[in-house]
Formats: sequence, structure tokens, C-alpha cells
Amino acid sequence: MAQKIDPNQALLLDNQLCFALYSASLAMTKLYKPLLDELGLTYPQYLTLLVLWERDGLTVSELGERLSLDSGTLTPLLKRLEAAGLIARIRAVEDERRVHITLTAAGRKLKSRAQKIPGCILAASQCSIPELVQLTRQIQGLRQRLAG
Repeated sequence: MAQKIDPNQALLLDNQLCFALYSASLAMTKLYKPLLDELGLTYPQYLTLLVLWERDGLTVSELGERLSLDSGTLTPLLKRLEAAGLIARIRAVEDERRVHITLTAAGRKLKSRAQKIPGCILAASQCSIPELVQLTRQIQGLRQRLAG
């Protein structure tokens, strides 16, 4: 049975899931900023390094898929990380169109400095680890359903 929505409540800002996600995202980004400033990284650069710390040597397309970024957004980001000496872009010998992204020694070393960030986020959230895991899974499930 379809749920009925009260038209008087439907357009209230505080009842909008999109606004709750958007404002939470802004708060999260604000929380990350000083932590990432210490590392000399932007939030998208940090996310890129998280993926590479999990699995080094991905192609640009694999990295873009993992981060949900197109090459027009990802390429300048990768160029800045390369200029900072944190990654190297290496063309595949068998197919020059394929570019692999590998961490440099400095990029691998930065991981140890970044290890404090999750604890800071956990403390600021005032949630338990199981609560954050559950919330993360719920949001991931929502994203998958919305993506269809």
C-alpha cells in the first residue's frame, strides 16, 4: 500500500531528506577541513588517497568509478596530487590510453599522518563505532537505491 504524504508537511525544510544529507555533508566537510589542512590536502584529494591506500596502482577509470568522479573532475585532481609528489601517473605499455595511478614514497608516508583523522571524526560524531557503521551502511544503501 502506498504511503500518503501530508501536503502541509511535504515541503517543510526540516522534513527533507536531501537537506538533512546536504547539511550533514557541510558539517562533515567543515570538520575535516582543519585536519586535512595539516596534511596539505583537499577533501577530494584525501578520498583519492584513501582509495589508493586500499589498493595502489588503479587505473584512472577504476579510480573514477570507485570515487564516482568523471575524468574531467579526476584528471586535474590527479595532476595536483602528482605536482605535490604524492602520486605518479604511469601509462600502460600495452595500451597508452590506460593510465595507472601509483603512490610515491611520500604518498605512502602520508598515510601514517592521516591515521588520526578517523578517531577525530568518531569523537566529534559522539556516536559509537557500531552506530557509525550502521549509519554508513544505511546511507550507502540509500545511494545504491537512488542510483537505480
